[in-house]
Amino acid sequence: MERRPASLSRDLQTDGALPPLLHSLHELRSSVLSLASNSEHIFSGSQTQDISVWEKQTFTLKSTLRGHTGSVLALELAKEKDWLFSSSGDSTVRIWSTTELTPLYVLDLGTGAGDLFSLAWSPSLQTVYIGCQNTSLQWYSFDLSSSPALSSTSTSSIHSSSFTDLDSLAGSGTSTPSTIPPRKAHKFFDSYPQYERRPADLLARNPSTSAAGSPPELAHVTLAVPPTNVIDSAHYGYVYCMALLGDGALLATGSGDETVKLWDCTTSGPVLIHEFTCTHGAILALVASGDTVYAGCQDGYVKVLDLETKTLVRTIIVQEGVDILSMSMIDSDLYTCSADGWIKRWSASFDCTASWRGHDGIVLSSFIDRNQHPNKRTGSLRLVTGGNDNYIKVWEVDPPVPRKDVGGVLPRVGDQSITDTMTYALSKFVSIPSVSSDPSHTEDCRQAAIWLKKCLSQLGAHTSLELISFTQTQLPTGEGKNPLVLGTFEGTQGHNPGSSRRPRVLFYGHYDVIPAPPHGWSSDPFTLNGRNGYLYGRGVTDDKGPVLAVACAAAELRTKRALGCDLVLLVEGEEECGSAGFGECVQRYKNSIGEIDAILISGEHPDLHSGVEGGAVVEPMLDMVRLLASLTDGQRKVQIPGFYDHVRPQTQEERELYKLLSDVTRRPAASLSSRWREPSLTLHTIEISGPKNATVIPGLVKSQVSVRIVPDQDLDTIIKALVAYLETSFEALQSPNKLKVKVEHSADWWLGNLDDHWFKSLESAVHDVWGVAPLRIREGGVSGFEPKTLQRELTCLTAMQSIPSVPYLEKEFGCHALHLPMGQSSDQAHLPNERISLENLHKGKAVVEKFLVNVAEKYAPNTR
Repeated sequence: MERRPASLSRDLQTDGALPPLLHSLHELRSSVLSLASNSEHIFSGSQTQDISVWEKQTFTLKSTLRGHTGSVLALELAKEKDWLFSSSGDSTVRIWSTTELTPLYVLDLGTGAGDLFSLAWSPSLQTVYIGCQNTSLQWYSFDLSSSPALSSTSTSSIHSSSFTDLDSLAGSGTSTPSTIPPRKAHKFFDSYPQYERRPADLLARNPSTSAAGSPPELAHVTLAVPPTNVIDSAHYGYVYCMALLGDGALLATGSGDETVKLWDCTTSGPVLIHEFTCTHGAILALVASGDTVYAGCQDGYVKVLDLETKTLVRTIIVQEGVDILSMSMIDSDLYTCSADGWIKRWSASFDCTASWRGHDGIVLSSFIDRNQHPNKRTGSLRLVTGGNDNYIKVWEVDPPVPRKDVGGVLPRVGDQSITDTMTYALSKFVSIPSVSSDPSHTEDCRQAAIWLKKCLSQLGAHTSLELISFTQTQLPTGEGKNPLVLGTFEGTQGHNPGSSRRPRVLFYGHYDVIPAPPHGWSSDPFTLNGRNGYLYGRGVTDDKGPVLAVACAAAELRTKRALGCDLVLLVEGEEECGSAGFGECVQRYKNSIGEIDAILISGEHPDLHSGVEGGAVVEPMLDMVRLLASLTDGQRKVQIPGFYDHVRPQTQEERELYKLLSDVTRRPAASLSSRWREPSLTLHTIEISGPKNATVIPGLVKSQVSVRIVPDQDLDTIIKALVAYLETSFEALQSPNKLKVKVEHSADWWLGNLDDHWFKSLESAVHDVWGVAPLRIREGGVSGFEPKTLQRELTCLTAMQSIPSVPYLEKEFGCHALHLPMGQSSDQAHLPNERISLENLHKGKAVVEKFLVNVAEKYAPNTR
């Protein structure tokens, strides 16, 4: 089966979009592990323990900085001090003069720290932060008043008599090796493979280091990190990467424990303020822009984190299963560098605008060089990358076109790209033939669930797949059913200060569809096709379009930091088959779903659906068989004893409503009442055995009948009465044949509460978006949201439904359900040429946004 790409990011590459290669620098037999630059030089840290210094204007090697005895894993500049920091596998940080290209200090963390993977310099605090292999976070302040380690070490390692500050100290001679003894070998970090049976020594991890040859240059001043400047177990994994935000007040750290931690940088040290869990492998790269952090993960994902709201707002799928080892940013453009050698550029709307094979191996490092000569042909911006192919490559890049509004991570209301995202996502969703009734599409249904989970995750939801399983007695084959997709958009922190928690709304939908035989379709049913303001394809109105509209509405509110409630999406894959196993699965994962205050649903509005038109149209098939004909009389009244006994009487308010609806729709009020509030019986099919030849008498005849019930009918009572009536009527025929009655599926009635603030919030949202007051109707089965041109605009909110899962959800969570249909009666749900109006889809999304805002403003905790 063809694997469909899960990414929501569009491929917007154009001819000429690839950055030209300006120059290549060759590192002799050495991977380029780290990079940095100032106005004159490019610095590259290598696996051979040295730092190469390249002239930026001539691209020639100017010098080599030696001193480390391990691979140079990270480089960081302190531009205001003309310093270069380098960290290594030898557990030291070395500080170099970028003007004299000479060593200044050695910061020794001791062998217990292991490899020093990451560095960050805070100019405001004059502090360097170090991420370590032993999971610790350490820091050193270059302020004399707060650096006791400096005072304790300076007298033993300085060759001049006295100094008043570190800068003058750094100006002392650097040619004489320090008398500080070399570090001791560590049993773990300096060990050989067990089969070699050799004791640990400093040569274990650095075989190129030997007694032969020139000794490395060492600094005259060795510093030590005070014990108070160490946070042990800052993570539960190696601290691979760091990023400082703004003026250095906040520090983000990424680790092999799949988390990003946010630290408040104070004069007394970092203080943990938040932890993001990314769940896609180790965090190998971090880059920050404004109040947004991008985290590159081991599995090829980039997590977009909003620091103000402390939420995940988007996930970019770069290449699944391929590690992201480095990232760089130019304004709103993100460059990702992966282990397959590919470099990709992503726009502010998270679309891929360029991708190219940058290295013949792994891309290990990158940075953006802002060239100080913008008038030259070489341009003002360069992307510099390094790989394990021994090359440094310099790419000429252009900055993105400035956006009018970059206040949020996702495009704001009115920005075309959010609309494009929804339509683009719908095209991919529709392309998956998730037909739940056909066993040959079981894998398609699973892929649809996986795709939807990834889609919701990219839009900012916390997601999971919950499997519906059965015992052998319930399902003899032991096979499972299609999984539920659970996604939660968490509201912005700080809303509802007068409440102990945010309101929580559950949206129920389904990703499965009914079959779509090609006969009768004007286009491929599983290829989204736009014609005359409509989108055509199986599932666009039932229910894939509404599901994505609701998700995009929540994502857009999160972008504006205006989502004042939690929205939980519960999307099943068995609705078209009766929601088998749905209740058991919800109970199993009820704690994961959490407390719910209201339920929102949106479904299809098919033409001549038995739940919509039953009882309001003549059904000639009822006259075909005497038994079936006995179910109704000449006035199409159902003859089952007690069928109408408990139907809720019509109120005066309803009579006035039906009169208003009759004026609007130009249909008789009695017909509307029969359609919307009276029970009905419908004959669907008659099947015969044999060759279906006119000369053959079939030995077996099957028929399908459905009954729609209304408030306050009892489901079990009606079922028993129907079976008993059929059996009694058949006995009266005195036929030698046999009758078998089987109830295949049942669902109770549901009537919405029109008086609580939840319904009024939704009603108000519809009015605000469409500009007219919605009409309150009842419909069975599934129903519609029908804005169309009559003598006035008609917009409907449905109060009654027979969607199987809705009554169950109301009872399970002890709250009311609201139905907001986004389709219309001409959308052909369950029929060929299923479609949805673009206007309905966009305004449906806008209604959901307004509803969620209204809910947050009017929220009062649900009392059960």
